Amino acid sequence: MAASLLLSVIVLFVLSSNSCCALEHEISYANFTIVNVFPHDPQAFTQGLLYYGNDTLFESTGLYGQSSVRKVALLTGKVQNIYKMDDSLFGEGLTLLNNRLYQVTWLQTDGFIHDTENLNQIGTFNHDMNDGWGLATDGKVFFGSDGSSTLYQIDPQTFKAVTKHVIYYKGHQVYNLNELEYINGEVWANVLPTDCIVRISPSDGSILGWILLRNLRKELVETGEINEKDVLNGIAWDGEQKRIFVTGKLWPKLYEIKVSPIKTPIEDGTIEKFCLPEPYYPPEGTEAQ
Repeated sequence: MAASLLLSVIVLFVLSSNSCCALEHEISYANFTIVNVFPHDPQAFTQGLLYYGNDTLFESTGLYGQSSVRKVALLTGKVQNIYKMDDSLFGEGLTLLNNRLYQVTWLQTDGFIHDTENLNQIGTFNHDMNDGWGLATDGKVFFGSDGSSTLYQIDPQTFKAVTKHVIYYKGHQVYNLNELEYINGEVWANVLPTDCIVRISPSDGSILGWILLRNLRKELVETGEINEKDVLNGIAWDGEQKRIFVTGKLWPKLYEIKVSPIKTPIEDGTIEKFCLPEPYYPPEGTEAQ
């Protein structure tokens, strides 16, 4: 009896621990070098980005009255095809599964399915997240974010959440998970409004590493190409050629980068200062359309 009681207590402790904080792996910290710079539409409020192959990207853009899904030539930045969304919709994350594009929208649980050939809307879905921010896939399930500190795994047939992991760094929740990309067994997430990408284990929600991209936005601001508020957002992965692409909201450039581990220890508090924002709340008076 005593042994059974002890076992029950241990099980409850483990379950409660998992609900709070995933078991932390050894966390790596990385910097970047620029491999290539490509043109990017400076009017594109980038919310979702993915690499399609043959130097082609698909992109979802936001803002009411300007939201779209578009097919873009990587080398020139030229928009090859565009689907303009209804003015009442604010486009967000975008991913590709079984040759169909899936897009979520801000302040709503509604999503849209688009054909890859002409980008026409061919279906809708309703997901389990509180909001629509980011979307990615490993080819089997969707990974989603809603601007909170939760990473969702979503069944692509029912669009119901299979698992939910609250993401922690040293006991602090990582709020404002935004655009997502699945790369080599990891989920990479932009953290709004920072210049940081967090690498997450999809199996347990633990943080595997951080990528610090501060100089990209800094240089664009200093040259007058963007405003300080035009934040990093958009990660795309070319699995065949192992290329990583990043851009931002209203950025005139899209970067191919190489990520390299930071060899010297980073200062205590660096991640807390630059990568852990306060929770984002929509401006007062903003309502779902």
